[in-house]
Amino acid sequence: MAARPKNAFYAQSGGVTAVINASACGVIETARKYPEQIGTVYAGLNGILGALQENLIDTGKESVEAISALRHTPSGAFGSARYKLKGLEQNRAEYERLIEVFRAWNIGYFFYNGGGDSQDTAHKVSQIGAELGYPVICVGVPKTIDNDLPHTDCCPGFGSVAKYVATSIREAGFDVASMAATSTKVFVLEVMGRHAGWITAACGLATEKTGQAPHILLFPEIPFDEAKFLARVDECVKTYGNCVIGVSEGIHTADGKFLADSGLRDAFGHAQLGGVAPVIANLVKQRLGYKYHWAVADYLQRAARHLASATDVKQAYAMGKAAVELAVKGHNAVMPTIVRVSDAPYKWKVGKVALAEVANVERKMPRDFITDDGFHITAKCRRYLAPLIEGEDYPPYRNGLPDYVRLKLKPVKRKLNTEFKV
Repeated sequence: MAARPKNAFYAQSGGVTAVINASACGVIETARKYPEQIGTVYAGLNGILGALQENLIDTGKESVEAISALRHTPSGAFGSARYKLKGLEQNRAEYERLIEVFRAWNIGYFFYNGGGDSQDTAHKVSQIGAELGYPVICVGVPKTIDNDLPHTDCCPGFGSVAKYVATSIREAGFDVASMAATSTKVFVLEVMGRHAGWITAACGLATEKTGQAPHILLFPEIPFDEAKFLARVDECVKTYGNCVIGVSEGIHTADGKFLADSGLRDAFGHAQLGGVAPVIANLVKQRLGYKYHWAVADYLQRAARHLASATDVKQAYAMGKAAVELAVKGHNAVMPTIVRVSDAPYKWKVGKVALAEVANVERKMPRDFITDDGFHITAKCRRYLAPLIEGEDYPPYRNGLPDYVRLKLKPVKRKLNTEFKV
């Protein structure tokens, strides 16, 4: 009698994106094509917490149509979590709990959809599973709007954010220019990016000719120089009549101090940033006297599925699909990657990398992607970014609004009697 196929566990981690559900769709649809190797695909309710607390969703209870609709639905359909498992030495009990739940539910595959911290967790789970005599094939599924994972050309989630911020700052630039003679002369758009300025760089795609918005970009990779910045703002206003600025939330001074450090820390131990746009705008007002407006793209930039990049959607689905294909071939502790073949025409293929090489490694903007003065992107950066925002992949609309799916999310009945507090 043939052994029962192992089940799979899928979880979403960290900040969600406009296309993370496309990766979920890729994982679930592909797993259903391998019934002899993969049984049920369980999803964690609220990410890895779903495994720790044994809150599992049987994705087999969701219709084929609902799973397919994940491809055009933003955010995390199964719930995500900012919860970082500590190292094996600091909190071995959490990893042992994961293996206990996996053993109870006959889970032999773990697909973790997230950024660098998540890939580190998947790597550790693969290690302790083998150590405890219950090996689990762990495959990371790349995701982060910050575009800061190494060994992959780009990260699913980034292309759609890039398209959104480039569109938004271009449209805001038209608005400011039309009112600058009698009203606002300086506009500041704050985008996400703690240590890496990829999203800010994407704002620069809106500038096709000298004088077009954005006029100034502020990157975390370039220490903020107040005098130099104010001089450039003043020059832009006097030359073009207005100045539009894109700024990363994580810009800092030469001594490493964030301009907007709130003094708090999040679940991953990262500094919580309190909003740099008003800091920059008030500095302009105090020193130069120009009337200003500022905006924070915040959750809007990562939830804007209506403006998603077709390239990004395809790549997000492909990474979910590839993760399953790698797993059924026996590849463990790896992550599928996007490998660029050419810029024009843009071509890419799927590769793979060991999780050990991805975990907790942060890829920042190369210096040659930023102009010598530190205030804009170079032609080389533009060649890299441009294909990632190409193409439209509109969701279906109903009554004038995007029609997104809401899953049933019915948890299975727990098998373990023990509770696990996090």
